[in-house]
Amino acid sequence: MSLHLLSSFPKLELLGAPTPLEYLPRFSDHLGRDIFIKRDDVTPVAMGGNKLRKLEYLAADALRQGADVLLTAGAIQSNHVRQTAAVAAKLGLKCVALLENPIPGASENYLSNGNRLLLDLMETEVIGVDALHDPDAQLAEQATRLEAQGFRPYVVPVGGSNALGALGYVECAQELAHQSEGVVDFAAVVVASGSAGTHAGLAVGLELLLPETELIGVTVSRLAAEQRLKVEAIRQQLSASLALTSSAPITLWDDYFAPQYGMPNEEGLEAIRLLARLEGIFLDPVYTGKAMAGLIAGISQQRFTREGPIAFIHTGGAPALFAYHHMV
Repeated sequence: MSLHLLSSFPKLELLGAPTPLEYLPRFSDHLGRDIFIKRDDVTPVAMGGNKLRKLEYLAADALRQGADVLLTAGAIQSNHVRQTAAVAAKLGLKCVALLENPIPGASENYLSNGNRLLLDLMETEVIGVDALHDPDAQLAEQATRLEAQGFRPYVVPVGGSNALGALGYVECAQELAHQSEGVVDFAAVVVASGSAGTHAGLAVGLELLLPETELIGVTVSRLAAEQRLKVEAIRQQLSASLALTSSAPITLWDDYFAPQYGMPNEEGLEAIRLLARLEGIFLDPVYTGKAMAGLIAGISQQRFTREGPIAFIHTGGAPALFAYHHMV
């Protein structure tokens, strides 16, 4: 099997170069295990993050269809919405975003700072909703409204997570395999698992390229049984589009997302403080802080299936720290 079909999908060259793979010497000493970090937090648009890999494919599809609006949805502090708005600005497109507030009684700082502030700077049209109870239907309704106004909207799914967007994380797996070849044999790769596209893309790519490396998804919003269905659905659609078969077990740890999506917990906050103090690298309270808490606990509890170095996929999100500063 190979990834020869990957090049047949049109994409925009927004990333520019592979993101760094860095060894964390002080963090590794602290944990007693070699830890590397894949720096997708430093992608070159709108303060970085993992969604740019997905948007290379999704925005190319939007342009191919003649769209003049990128329409998407997420939470008020959505990293995905920020990056979608930035790509729209870069391409001269309008961006419309449905935003929900997942935190009842949230502070004014949460409601207006961080990613939300950046949306205003990019003149994103924001539509507040009580909840994204059926985002596909809600986005379709807004697309109809925009079409009635004479626009040509392109719906970017929540998190950019569909089979097309997930191609970006098949490419990330290729980068990781190339960067580690002859240098380090990863026992495991750890990533935050939310809207599931990043996880699914890595699952397809790593099964083919680094089959002995365990992929751990640390859930940030739901229990493993429900999350597995989301990852598996995208993985199978993605595999089919690449004429591959992907059947490795999907491993999910759901011990670290409490109390709910978007609300920090002490384990995640401690992981943020620890990496900042030891390495000067910033995680976020919603995704990577909780995923890193899973990695740390996984080492202490001997949850990884084999010994050896671990790679952590840093999916970004640091702008949200400013909205959560009263908690951090």
